[in-house]
Amino acid sequence: MRPPAIEPLGLALTRTAKLVGRGFDQALAAVDGSLPTWAILASLKSARHGKQQDIAEAVGIEGATLTHHLNRLERDGLVSRSRDPDNRRVHRVTLTDAGDRAFFRMLSAVQEFDRRLRAGLTEEDDAALRAALDRLRANVT
Repeated sequence: MRPPAIEPLGLALTRTAKLVGRGFDQALAAVDGSLPTWAILASLKSARHGKQQDIAEAVGIEGATLTHHLNRLERDGLVSRSRDPDNRRVHRVTLTDAGDRAFFRMLSAVQEFDRRLRAGLTEEDDAALRAALDRLRANVT
């Protein structure tokens, strides 16, 4: 059996994803952010999620991992947590003023990184890339 003539698509995609992920992490770190912090603050800012379990699902992490991140964010004054008055087992999470400022600081970095990432891509390129990524996700699942 001979090696493939071209790099397998999964390997090329994995390498690209790691490189883009590192670049995104660096862009967030430059403004004292991180991917977990950004994902949680963006979820809260969207106002679609306020319950801890909904945030975990939206961000794509386990409840225990979210709790770890929320403990740090609460210590840093970016979020506050309280019990839901209608169901004491449910924790509600809200952005503080400092969390709101951190969100916008990170948003600027996210938007700038996105501009860099899209450099040289046309709207058609973007649409084709998104369609291809959708197809790849569907093929895997």
